[in-house]
Amino acid sequence: MQENKQDFKPYIPAEKITPEFTVTSVIMGVILAIVFGAANAYLGLRVGMTVSASIPAAVISMGVIRLIMRKDSVLESNMVQTIGSAGESLAAGAIFTMPAIFLWAKDGVTDTPNLITISLIALCGGILGVLFMIPLRNALIVAEHGVLPYPEGTACAEVLLAGEEGGSSARSVFIGMGLAAVFKFLVDGFKIIPGVITANIKSLKTELSAEVYPALVGVGYICGAKIASYMLAGGLLGWFVFIPAIAIFGADTILYPGTDTIMNIYNADGASALWSCYIRYIGAGMVAAGGIISLVKSLPLIVTTFKDAMKGMKSPGAGGTKRTEQDISMKVVLIGIAVIVLLIALLPQIPVSFVGAILIVIFGFFFGAVSSRMVGLVGSSNNPVSGMTIATLLFVTTVMKITGDNGAHGMVGAILIGTVICIVTAMAGDTSQDLKTGYILGATPKKQQIGEIIGAIVSALTIGGVLVLLDKAWGFGTTELAAPQATLMKMIVEGVMNANLPWGLVFIGIFSAVVVEILGIPVLPVAIGLYLPLELSTTIMIGGIIRWFADKKATKTGDKKNDEAGTGVLFCSGMIAGEGLVGIILAVLAVLGIDKMIDFSGSVNLGTIGGIILLIIMTGCVAMAALGKNADNKKEDAK
Repeated sequence: MQENKQDFKPYIPAEKITPEFTVTSVIMGVILAIVFGAANAYLGLRVGMTVSASIPAAVISMGVIRLIMRKDSVLESNMVQTIGSAGESLAAGAIFTMPAIFLWAKDGVTDTPNLITISLIALCGGILGVLFMIPLRNALIVAEHGVLPYPEGTACAEVLLAGEEGGSSARSVFIGMGLAAVFKFLVDGFKIIPGVITANIKSLKTELSAEVYPALVGVGYICGAKIASYMLAGGLLGWFVFIPAIAIFGADTILYPGTDTIMNIYNADGASALWSCYIRYIGAGMVAAGGIISLVKSLPLIVTTFKDAMKGMKSPGAGGTKRTEQDISMKVVLIGIAVIVLLIALLPQIPVSFVGAILIVIFGFFFGAVSSRMVGLVGSSNNPVSGMTIATLLFVTTVMKITGDNGAHGMVGAILIGTVICIVTAMAGDTSQDLKTGYILGATPKKQQIGEIIGAIVSALTIGGVLVLLDKAWGFGTTELAAPQATLMKMIVEGVMNANLPWGLVFIGIFSAVVVEILGIPVLPVAIGLYLPLELSTTIMIGGIIRWFADKKATKTGDKKNDEAGTGVLFCSGMIAGEGLVGIILAVLAVLGIDKMIDFSGSVNLGTIGGIILLIIMTGCVAMAALGKNADNKKEDAK
């Protein structure tokens, strides 16, 4: 039976006052916002996916506050994860779009964006995302408690309530970070093990490959076998269906956008050259179609959300007398929105007109509201942020072209508007999950909302440095940093503005998405698998298989399923953070020119065998962490 609003009692009653918004919680939250923001930025630019930082931040804060500082304050730990998770969400929104401008700068189309522009854009999007969600809290979090599950927010609350397990949980995160750091240094620091192992299949004019990186195994484990298998299916479709078909049937053909015959392209650089020249356009069409299909399917939710939003704005929780009913006042929210719109329209560092600023508010509130409800139903990982951003870019770029704002200025303006909308959408979803956690625990909504804004400000001030650093170290659109979403957004804007997309390939992707949707399979993970190199999906699938075995074993032994609060998930979250942080460190070394000093590839190179062995070791570590949860549960049952 579902628990409704009237029956619900939070863990900390409204009448009880406990430490919550403290110096300790703010400082720890800020540090984790920077750490997980940078790590997720690196991960997203490599593989086009980010992971939630809420649960890892929660267990780290519990480990420090409860065990090291000997304090018993669940609301302090909740504030830490609230601020910390804001960094991950803002980073996701920024890296999905902003690198497109860096790519244009390399092509000589525009200037490289500076730190001030990036930070201001990120700051506007981050704060707007929080402000747009505040009037929806009463309608979505409170009134629909028991109806909208908010899976990540609820799981995070469960982790925080299981405070006595905080030590072992936090240890899992840190062990994962440490091991991933070692693996990453072996591959990309010392370079004694190749980052990719490849088997050429000449009869099909293709190849099977896998990357040797811990973060990918971690992503697969967190996503689960089903999502990982959908991504692998997309990769197999591209590399074992489309590439062989193009190579076999079009051998001596010059097919746009290629400038040589298909067979000459293959002979020069292998199957990866065919993927780069043709398949990524098919993937782009499939991703765009998948995002729009997800959006169309959400239309009933959009209507319901706006009805709830209007009700929530008529009776916001700020007027409540209880501590657990207090929001930032609507007056402050509206003034904040107005100030940010003026900043976007007037500041010369943000090349967006007043019309563009108004479009940001309209699309921002629209998609922010949709995001807040969507994550309540299907979770943040299934929130179609990229689809909403694609829809925004298609509309905004068309408007700019019609109104005469053509060329580089119009394209940059469209991307910046899309960046703000993308950040707004991601931040609104994250804020919703955090407020759900707080609602279950009995936190003060107003303090959490201030915490979200602090996290957004800190992350906005650091994300610019991270992007500039990574671009200088390796460059976006390279093997090291493919920046898949940003490359897609760039293609879409250029295609609309200049009408130069290879539409035949794009429509193959679009109708492939339609076929997948008719089959009843989620389009976006398949599309992402097609759009990304197969080597990523293969390693992600390894993590998914481990998760499948762990869940199956847990079910057989009667243990609770290894869900979002499981040791395996925490270990993998640590692995992702560890690789991301080492990636940032290696980028610093590359910019300083020190990376060559630790490069031993010339004297020690373990080759493919070394890569296979390291991949097996990674797999074993994740499997041991996942199965360790079952052992811990058996010990608890014995007690």
